[in-house]
Amino acid sequence: MSTPETPSGTKGGWTGRPAGIPAGVPPPSVPLSFLVAAAGGLVACGVAFVLARSVATIDPTDDRVVGAAHFAMLATLSMGVLGAIHQFTPVITQRPLRSVTLSRATFFSWLAGSWLLPIGFMSRHEVLVELGGAFAALAVTVLVINVAAPLRARGKGAPTVGLRLAVIGFVVTACYGVVYVIDRRGKWFDLNGHVVLAHASVGLLAWLGLTYLSVSEKLWPMFMLSHVPGRHRSGWIAIWSVFSGVALLSPGLLLAIPALAIAGAAVVVTGLGAHLWSLSTYIRHRRRPVDLHVVFVVSSALWLIIAVVLGVTSAVLVHLGESRGVAWTAATVVALGGWLLVALVGHAHKIVPFIAWSALRGRGVAKKSDGSQLMFADLFNHRWATVDYVLVNASVAALGAGFIFGDRAALGIGGVLLVATGLTTAANLAWRPVRLLKTGPVPSDQPPTPISVAATLRDRAPRSV
Repeated sequence: MSTPETPSGTKGGWTGRPAGIPAGVPPPSVPLSFLVAAAGGLVACGVAFVLARSVATIDPTDDRVVGAAHFAMLATLSMGVLGAIHQFTPVITQRPLRSVTLSRATFFSWLAGSWLLPIGFMSRHEVLVELGGAFAALAVTVLVINVAAPLRARGKGAPTVGLRLAVIGFVVTACYGVVYVIDRRGKWFDLNGHVVLAHASVGLLAWLGLTYLSVSEKLWPMFMLSHVPGRHRSGWIAIWSVFSGVALLSPGLLLAIPALAIAGAAVVVTGLGAHLWSLSTYIRHRRRPVDLHVVFVVSSALWLIIAVVLGVTSAVLVHLGESRGVAWTAATVVALGGWLLVALVGHAHKIVPFIAWSALRGRGVAKKSDGSQLMFADLFNHRWATVDYVLVNASVAALGAGFIFGDRAALGIGGVLLVATGLTTAANLAWRPVRLLKTGPVPSDQPPTPISVAATLRDRAPRSV
């Protein structure tokens, strides 16, 4: 039997769901688990880059560097994107996920896989790599089962279509990864640079990038109070161009067919250009003044432009046989990761307070210490959010410069800044909601302090029914 908290066809729910929250939205502990783990993954990524800084300047394809990159792509970016998918797929499609239990299974499977894989790469323990690959494959399978029903919704616009294509990209990325993991023992083929890039292009663009393109088309109008008159086609163009471009680019790289890879890259760039045009359109039509969220988003877009420039430069250098072409390619991947990471940290300062506010309202906390209405912006310290902005952009810049110039000190600094970003972001976004849950309203000018986020999620998160 269906209830307001447990929609028909959905196993699990949210007790104490506040009024106004769609019935299909999962309990706060589901997306928050992914987002907290993403902060932990960012810390691990920073540590990994510090440890790999010396070898990274000599061989960017060394297993220790690959491990650090996997902490970034799997434990940080993919973990955060999975949290966004679980939170916003029901909102975008207006249909619930199949099961909250499956959502938790996805989280724990992906958590295991996203840590075991990079640790296995860095320690050269193939058993850990294979075990991590198995957990990651399991997580992808469970996710597809969980989101298949809502993503079949028709007439929901570009975000729904984009999420469908992104899940396809996620599956293809996993298939690449499974084959590569098996090949580490079998040695069936040469895992050289262009073969690895075929895998990376799908993961970065057709999975992570497409998810961001899709969700942003829903979030930007809401966060900026932006209404674009007439038909807004740039979002559609961005989604379909990136997906179809990667469908050409990845096989072109895999099979070493330059013409196919160049054609795919051109289509991808067209889609990314449409994405930037869509952003500029929403910014022009916004009804809210420029705030830190807009600054985050614009900075993210700048990293995307830098990534395109670096990508073209690296392709020319590789074609000319320049040895630095590999380093420039690594910097391109860093810039693409920076595009997504800066966007993730920026949107987290909107998304996490929204989720936390819903959880607080569900537990009867609706007022600040002065008796006024509790708002989203009251749930984090804005000065520390500015510090997060500086830290995350500086970390991407330092890592990119470290690869381009072969500077191990820059790589080490970039790693330290990633650690600082993960810690300050988690503390800032969690401290005030936790204080409100434990002791009631707190003054808005108190600084954040370190907390046990995992314990809070375990002890305080709403239970599924």
